Parts: sequence; C-alpha cells; structure tokens
Amino acid sequence: MDDLFSLNQKVTIVTGGNGGIGKGVAQGFAAAGADIVIVARNPQKTEAAVKEISQAFGVRCTGILCDVSEESAVNEMAAKVNRDYGRIDILVNNAGINIRKMPEDYDASEWDVVMAGNLRSAFLCSKSVYPAMKLGGGGKIINIGSMTSIFGGAKLAPYSASKSGIVQLTRSLACAWAKYNIQVNAILPGFIDTDLTIQARKDIPGLNETVTARTPCGRWGQPHELQGAAIFLASRASEFVTGISLPVDGGFSINML
Repeated sequence: MDDLFSLNQKVTIVTGGNGGIGKGVAQGFAAAGADIVIVARNPQKTEAAVKEISQAFGVRCTGILCDVSEESAVNEMAAKVNRDYGRIDILVNNAGINIRKMPEDYDASEWDVVMAGNLRSAFLCSKSVYPAMKLGGGGKIINIGSMTSIFGGAKLAPYSASKSGIVQLTRSLACAWAKYNIQVNAILPGFIDTDLTIQARKDIPGLNETVTARTPCGRWGQPHELQGAAIFLASRASEFVTGISLPVDGGFSINML
C-alpha cells in the first residue's frame, strides 16, 4: 500500500514553493521521496527553502528564479529541469498574486497582473512540461485554486475570476491529456494560515471571526494540512482521477451558515 503513495525520486516542480502553501506541499512531497525544484522569484526565500528541504529530507532540491507569467522564461525553466533531472513527473501550479480593491477601483493593468500571475502562469507552466510528461509516459499536474474558485468577494474580482479559471483550465487539460496518462487535478484550499492570509485579515475587518465561525473545524488550516491531498493527486493512487477540484477547507464550502 505504501507504494501507492510513494513519490520516490519523482521530479517535481512547485511554483511559488518557497513559502506558504507551496512550501508546505514541497515539504510533503520531499518526505514522500520526491526530488524538488522550487520555482519562484525571491532569491533569498528560495535559497532558504532549498537548503531547508535538502537538509531535512535528504532529497535533491534546487531552485530556479523565474517569472512564471513570462512564456520564454517558463519554457527555459522547464527545459532546464528536463535537462538537469532527465524528466519531469509532477507539476504543482501554486504561484499566485492578489490585489484587493473594490471592482470600480482597479486599473486594467492590475487586473492583468493578477490574471497573469494566477491563470496565465498555470497554463504556461502546464504547457511547458507537457512534452516531457508525454515522452515519459505520463505525469501529474496539480493546480492550486481557492475558495474563491467557487465563491465571490467584493474585493476579489480578478482573483476570483482567475481562480475560477483554474477549475476550468484543470478540466480542459484533463480532457486533452488523459490519453497520454497525464492526470490534471486541482486543490481548492480553504482559509490557510500563510503570510498572504495574515495580510488579508488586516485588509478585511472581521475576516478571522467569519472564517472561524463558518468553518466546521472551527479554525484556520495550516500549510502542511494540504500535503495528504497533494500526495494523493501526485501518486499512483490517483491514476483514475482526473479533472477534479478537491476542497481542503475544514468543511467551509459545505456549511451554509
């Protein structure tokens, strides 16, 4: 049974893997035996995450600095991973950005930045690893959505639009690439305790109390609590699972109160 969930020596790219949810997923994959490539823009955070994961889990872990909204940079990143590691088995599209304003206050350029950082990046990264996965006989792509993939928010117009797009992109890629044994799924995190949500609690009065009251588990989640779902979707255990969007939210999305 352990072999079903093993990621031993699987080459895994995690975008935005130097902090928050991405780092938590990368740590979980490393614990399951995967080699990790962290793709991010902050060199100091990336170097620290690479060192921490390498030392803690004894796997091969490297970092690549890359703006995942830029097509040429993404293609170069994927080519480098394939060249250095010999294959690409798993991609986690986790990188993201948010700008919180009322809809009427956004500039078009701000809309474009959020859509590029969250949705365009997932498409570009998925497209860039597709040839290596196809050639290798299969692969796993996990897109990180959000509760805003299914709920709206007054100050979240571009973010929620991009995260809803993640769900539809997941379904479309799953349909397109299933014949090549590439499974594409999404995880929809609930309210997870990260640097970004700390800022959200400052920006949105009452958010902490609202989330805690609505979540049946009665608390915010921690980044490591997405590891189990991510390992399932990255492993042999999910070979007949594709195109789904799995909430990991402590029950937030099923509670009407």
